[in-house]
Amino acid sequence: MAEHKYKIGITQGDINGIGYEVILKALEDSRMLELCIPVIYGSAKIAAFYRKNANLQPLNLNQISDAQQAKPDQYNIINVVGENTKVEPGVDSREAGEAAFAALERAVADLRNGEIDALVTAPINKHNIQSQQFTFPGHTEYLESSLGNGSDKALMILCNDTVRVALVTIHTPIAKVAEGVTREAVADKIKAFNLSLERDFGRPHPRIAVLALNPHSGEDGMLGTEEKEQITPAIEEASEQKINCFGPYAADGFWGSGMFKKFDGVLAMYHDQGLAPFKTLAMDAGVNFTAGLDYVRTSPDHGTGYDIAGQGIASEESMRQAIYTAIDVLRRRRNHDYAHRNPLRKQYVERNKKDNVVLDLTKTDE
Repeated sequence: MAEHKYKIGITQGDINGIGYEVILKALEDSRMLELCIPVIYGSAKIAAFYRKNANLQPLNLNQISDAQQAKPDQYNIINVVGENTKVEPGVDSREAGEAAFAALERAVADLRNGEIDALVTAPINKHNIQSQQFTFPGHTEYLESSLGNGSDKALMILCNDTVRVALVTIHTPIAKVAEGVTREAVADKIKAFNLSLERDFGRPHPRIAVLALNPHSGEDGMLGTEEKEQITPAIEEASEQKINCFGPYAADGFWGSGMFKKFDGVLAMYHDQGLAPFKTLAMDAGVNFTAGLDYVRTSPDHGTGYDIAGQGIASEESMRQAIYTAIDVLRRRRNHDYAHRNPLRKQYVERNKKDNVVLDLTKTDE
């Protein structure tokens, strides 16, 4: 199949953070236009402010009113905030949160309507973006609500070229994590992770490591019973469905020994159990990918970076990899779905012992 140039929507994120800097830096390489059609959701005026303030290379932005007008060989931008929006690098402000949501809301609507092929989100401030329209702890939960069909559950996966980490609980306070580690939740995440590794990452029959919740994997119940009562039964359930999953492994020894290298994916029970070691390993090239939905969304794995905003020193590598990953996932999904379209029916036959006649049981009378 001929390669298709995908239209990638990119949201501005928090306008007082490093979002614009990493977006503009990532797009500076002209080869990006050979891979995709970028559509930024934000403000040409704010982009120009950061280009000048951070002393970035000139980048000509084609201002359009909707994604259908995006030109294939240009950097396109849709203005979604007012001309008088106040920009204060490094400042946590309500106005910045409103601007971030305006870009996200418009981009998600376009993604849902098929006007863009994938979404890449710059970092938001999870506090100042809160409003009557956004009552979620993060992008992942908002996207599940906005893009899911009610039964689809989003799965957060942090990935780079060597490791992929998924989470059972996402933005859950530590005091409530154990409540979310149930047999049903763990089993569902294993199944979703397995499908994503196959379809989104091109890993047939993936090997999945499942981490324990408690220290030393619970020490046979002395340090907690979640492993025996919830996690192990979920692993056994998935194994019965021919999913290659193993564990539960004590997290400290698992990461410290380098055992993660033997698996295609690692399922952690809570946010920092998976993300702290991942970000240590991934350096500046980690990507946050939202699996489990019919739509593709990625993001750099860092935050708003208020402490370095507007100084021209933020690394764009994670944003660049987020764009690349979105394109790669779109391609892999297309190839996977093409390869698995209209599979041949299995021919079940039964031999009539008396008359020595072969009956095709897949056929029905018409």
